[in-house]
Amino acid sequence: MSGQTRHGDEVLVAERFGVEVPTFQGEGPSCGQPALFIRLSRCNLTCTGCDTKQTWDWSQYKPAEVSAWVKVAELVRWALSSPVELVVITGGEPLIQQRRLLPLVRELLAVGRRIEFETNGTLAPHAGLLVDGVRFNVSPKLESFGADESRSIVPEALAAFAASGRAAFKFVATGPADLGRIADLVEEHRLAPVWVMPEGTTAEAVIATTRAIADQVAASRWCLTTRLHTLAFENASGR
Repeated sequence: MSGQTRHGDEVLVAERFGVEVPTFQGEGPSCGQPALFIRLSRCNLTCTGCDTKQTWDWSQYKPAEVSAWVKVAELVRWALSSPVELVVITGGEPLIQQRRLLPLVRELLAVGRRIEFETNGTLAPHAGLLVDGVRFNVSPKLESFGADESRSIVPEALAAFAASGRAAFKFVATGPADLGRIADLVEEHRLAPVWVMPEGTTAEAVIATTRAIADQVAASRWCLTTRLHTLAFENASGR
């Protein structure tokens, strides 16, 4: 993550939001619930469809301008300045820093907060995160998202999440053609519960894709999630 030696009480953060301007969890099982977000920097994938390239694409961004080391105590103070219970830790890929996150998770859980990790599912969760109050939104990246599936689909990691009983599996679908691939992965890796989310960066695109996939998602007995941030805030930064 850096050539510098960092203290164990710091994590590399891209942004945090939801305190000063309230927002919601925009997708998955907690869609619509008030939430705070801590977005960590760095990712182990390079998907062309990524909408947070500021966490990893150094051809477009300068790391020092889009990330900073923040002490765990400061993140706890920030989160506790809001009454919102749900804290979403996202990225990038947050589990790259999961050992550094253990103190943050422990402190937030101790004061009654709930934690959701948004992860690409390539790194198995640390045992210290498999505790009450922590859930994982696991989003394996498909070839249609611009991912190299030889890197983005990691059977051992998916098995660990499935066995944890603390994960939901959320797939982004660009259209009906993706649903067959999702079905193959669900069956091969015994993934459940499954959520499917339409791809789209505009409200019109999200609605169109939702309508295109809804019947088949329902027939598969999967859950359907929207992209609330796109519908409500037009992808405004910090929402």
